[in-house]
Amino acid sequence: MAKNYYDITLALAGICQSAHLVQQLAHQGHCPPEALKTSLSSVVDMNPSSTLAVFGNDEAHLRFGLETLLAVLNSSSRHGAGAELTRYTLSMMVLERKLSANKSALNELAQRISQLDRQLVHYDLDSDTLLSAMAAIYVDVISPLGPRIQVTGSPAVLQNSQIQSKVRATLLAGIRAAVLWHQVGGGRLQLMFSRNRLAGEAKQLLSRITESSL
Repeated sequence: MAKNYYDITLALAGICQSAHLVQQLAHQGHCPPEALKTSLSSVVDMNPSSTLAVFGNDEAHLRFGLETLLAVLNSSSRHGAGAELTRYTLSMMVLERKLSANKSALNELAQRISQLDRQLVHYDLDSDTLLSAMAAIYVDVISPLGPRIQVTGSPAVLQNSQIQSKVRATLLAGIRAAVLWHQVGGGRLQLMFSRNRLAGEAKQLLSRITESSL
């Protein structure tokens, strides 16, 4: 069956978007708010009508992730920022596989995410309350699956409990995108053998986004 590289690229950009947001939060303590909102929103949409719907039905919401995806696909560096992004991206994929193989963890995850809806009635998605609730889901359900994702950055920044919550909530969003990636036919082999196809799709998407914003 032919793979739908449009959907696969969108989902992969979702994982890369989370990876880059985590990197910026860990090093600088801040990140692009719109990209963060897109990633966090994807966690609470349990029944999306399409792959694009997970990310707010707008390709432009994934611009940050698509740019990151191209950087990851083009990075041959084993050190520095590019290697860090690749490590986060691959680590989220590994954790998603462990999650998908664990029925009780999947059930607990669905139950905990559905409880977020009640809080969303009273609080914004990027409020401390929601961020710490999402962070707790990551710590309780995803982290024990192992291996843990080692987040590196500025020690002063990473000591801040609000940043810790944002990082964990963003990693949860990355796992969400990784689940989606597998659902639409994504697999690790594509990262080895279909890099040009993925890069071409990402470039097409970015040029469309740029044209529509002119």
